[in-house]
Amino acid sequence: MKRDSAMGARLNGLWAELLLEELYRLGVRELCLAPGSRSAPLTLAAAAHPGFTRHVHFDERGLGFLALGLAKGHGRPVALITTSGTAVANLYPALIEARLTGVPLILLTADRPAELLDCGANQAILQAGIFVHYPVYQLSLPAPSLAIPASFVLSSIDLAWQRLCATPGPVHLNCPYPEPLYPPAESADTPPLPADYLAPLARWQGQTQPWTRYAQAAGAVTPEPDWLAFSARRGVLLVGQLDSPAEARAIAALASRLGWPLLADVQSQLRFHPQALTHYDLALQHAGFRAELGRAEVLLQVGGRHISKRLNQFIADHRWVDHWQLAAHAERLDPGHQLPRRLIAPIQAWCRCHQAALGPPVADSCWHHLQPFERAIGRLLEQQLADFSEAAVCHRLNSLLQGQLFLGNSLPARLMDMLGRAGQAPSRIASNRGASGIDGLIASAVGLALSRPGEPTTLLIGDTSALHDLNSLALLRRLASPFVLLLLNNDGGSIFHLLPVPATAGLRDDYYRLPHGLHFEAAAGMFGLDYASPQNLDEFESCYRQALQGGRTLIEIRVPSAQVAAELRRLGNACRELAC
Repeated sequence: MKRDSAMGARLNGLWAELLLEELYRLGVRELCLAPGSRSAPLTLAAAAHPGFTRHVHFDERGLGFLALGLAKGHGRPVALITTSGTAVANLYPALIEARLTGVPLILLTADRPAELLDCGANQAILQAGIFVHYPVYQLSLPAPSLAIPASFVLSSIDLAWQRLCATPGPVHLNCPYPEPLYPPAESADTPPLPADYLAPLARWQGQTQPWTRYAQAAGAVTPEPDWLAFSARRGVLLVGQLDSPAEARAIAALASRLGWPLLADVQSQLRFHPQALTHYDLALQHAGFRAELGRAEVLLQVGGRHISKRLNQFIADHRWVDHWQLAAHAERLDPGHQLPRRLIAPIQAWCRCHQAALGPPVADSCWHHLQPFERAIGRLLEQQLADFSEAAVCHRLNSLLQGQLFLGNSLPARLMDMLGRAGQAPSRIASNRGASGIDGLIASAVGLALSRPGEPTTLLIGDTSALHDLNSLALLRRLASPFVLLLLNNDGGSIFHLLPVPATAGLRDDYYRLPHGLHFEAAAGMFGLDYASPQNLDEFESCYRQALQGGRTLIEIRVPSAQVAAELRRLGNACRELAC
């Protein structure tokens, strides 16, 4: 039994080493690991590989969101390693977000072998297929065996990679390992693996290429046959969630050439671009703005997932002559089920190709007169948001920003989309707006920060979201560049003040908003963060500028729970009454 056990441990280790080396050859450079014993073969192989940057976290849920932020930031797949049991289930929220937003993650989950499942063995759950249809590809590997060629491991990884490239999103590889899990101490009677088992890998071992290389022909983008007729009409260019600054620049150039208004969601990298209409969400409450925008005949939409409900409603209600949607992948982004034309193509190449097809620029090609509304609402915001509030902080924030911005869900993203000033733009804006959950936001923002260690990162988050992911504050210790956690504490889910939730008999507070009465200074101290709690806008600007100089800072904005709802209603009334 001693020789068999030693051989089993070596085989576990070999399969783990092959798996990770093949991922490295395919392009993975970041590994996120949580501690555990069943995953020992993978962990030891990861620790020994010189090519990976390793990130360790004690909480698998936070680990999944950390990997999500890293993958968003780097624009390439990130691999995760966890032990078996509920550790795997804790990855589910991050995996759902990755699938809905096309973020490439590779989950390597250690498991018990088949004989230890469904029999009362400790820390054993049914992991194969646990994520149902959310992975773009999933495979439960067999337990390592000399009866299965080692090349099977390599070709399985290559197939998973190919599926991930075809449909970006999460891949789940379940990896059962029988005991013993740790390598034996070397001794004279420790048997090596059979030479004939490794011999077929000689070609692979002698090079740095993957075992299998898939070749896929790429067709050139050509102009749509009716593009010139479509582009000659009065049009609107609408941009939703977009991660690539290069794609954003190509879209902005096309909008400029067309002379069409550019309506850019805060997630689009174009929200604060000089060409974009900054305040369209508020302006849509003005009858004159809606009438002028309503002169548009066609809509070219890039991507989807728009935050503004007013904009979504306008698009659904307007009678378009034609409506096209451009996206890099075939995911359906049409909650109103109204799209007559979907274009699946590389966004940057499509925009450049169709801009070139228009010929030289035409003087005064702009058909609309929307700028007066934009300027009037900009002046209104400066007047209305002069006092300290979370709305005023969000209005001022992007004129102070340096580096990257990660937007929390619920109110923070909506406030920045609605109220952010035109002008200074962050180098990149990221969010988790696929499922729009409030979990894992701190961890994802840390992952984004780690992807660009030379830049400051700001996370704008609400108090309930921060409580959801409080233990991920421990991840901030590994950051070298400035990180500002700007926390809007309105004592619970104050977005419910903006929804038609019954307020009678305490229903809103007791079952929806859940006021907690907590402040975050002690949490900042526990996790070694600098802390500030400004009491006015000047103090906020001073605290924020100081935080950008270095370190990790939690700035807590304490405001009354109902304040933001009252402010937004007042702003809406003022917008409707504007004389433009």
